[in-house]
Amino acid sequence: MSRMPVPVAKPLLTIRLCQPRGFCAGVDRAIQIVVLALKKYGAPVYVRHEIVHNRYVVEGLQKLGAVFIEELDEIPEEHKSSPVVFSAHGVPKSVPADAGARGLFYLDATCPLVSKVHKQAMRHQRLGRHVLLIGHAGHPEVIGTMGQLPAGSVTLIETEADVANLRPENPEALGFVTQTTLSVEDTAGTIRALQERFPALHAPAAESICYATTNRQEAVKETAPGVDLFLVVGAPNSSNSRRLVEVAERAGAKVSLLVQRAAEIPWDEMGTIATLGLSAGASAPEILVDEIIDAFRQRYEVTVELAVTATETEDFPVMRALRDVELLPADMAFVNGMA
Repeated sequence: MSRMPVPVAKPLLTIRLCQPRGFCAGVDRAIQIVVLALKKYGAPVYVRHEIVHNRYVVEGLQKLGAVFIEELDEIPEEHKSSPVVFSAHGVPKSVPADAGARGLFYLDATCPLVSKVHKQAMRHQRLGRHVLLIGHAGHPEVIGTMGQLPAGSVTLIETEADVANLRPENPEALGFVTQTTLSVEDTAGTIRALQERFPALHAPAAESICYATTNRQEAVKETAPGVDLFLVVGAPNSSNSRRLVEVAERAGAKVSLLVQRAAEIPWDEMGTIATLGLSAGASAPEILVDEIIDAFRQRYEVTVELAVTATETEDFPVMRALRDVELLPADMAFVNGMA
């Protein structure tokens, strides 16, 4: 008589789930703009650059009829009447000017908080100040911010070492702004170094780092101490997601990793874990967080502890041209969770 196999008990795992996490109001607005444009004008709708830095989001919009391009000259002549959407990261002034010269109809999905940084930089210049932009070279947001002003009006500062090497023409006429998605701690160190070296330095009229970046970093700081592994759901080219990994490491997580999907979790390398921290960058949809929790449930007896550090109520409306289009419940489910 054969015996029934004895089920092996799953190891216990506590997941500390950060709240807030995932989509911010600017990302939500940008995705809405693409979906609304498709409903109003039909496919194709062209999108210059990834609307947000997440392949899952991009591929979901492609299935609806969005076509992603890097430059406006990629739009075929026969589709010149189709709308083109500028990404949430913002674009240099030369891009809408080029669109106008080509006779294209464009919708600007730049996050309002990025647009605020653009205005802060322009205000510094208007007041006769050379602009110092704290950010990462090559990031679309940095390219867009630098492109708001004439060449030579902005100097990019990436590290405190850049501060030491800075030789401005007029040290008394300097103003700074920052990329919205940076680590609060790293930015503070660079700003402090600038202020020590240039006491007359002018700050922006309001904080440049956006509320969502700050909130997600604060949630990670609260959640990370002592966890065996901290996972951040996000894309490798997502600045705010990479910063969350760094924040988790500094806050006390034993290991901190960036993953795009559950398939990227390094199960064989994790060893024994009892606590997992989990958050998502501002461009990562909630469905990917659910996917990762489900993957752990298959291997562990999971208890989820929600770590709430802030409540976000921000809502950025879309442009007037799209407000006559109704988003149905299925559309909103797609926009909010990319279901």
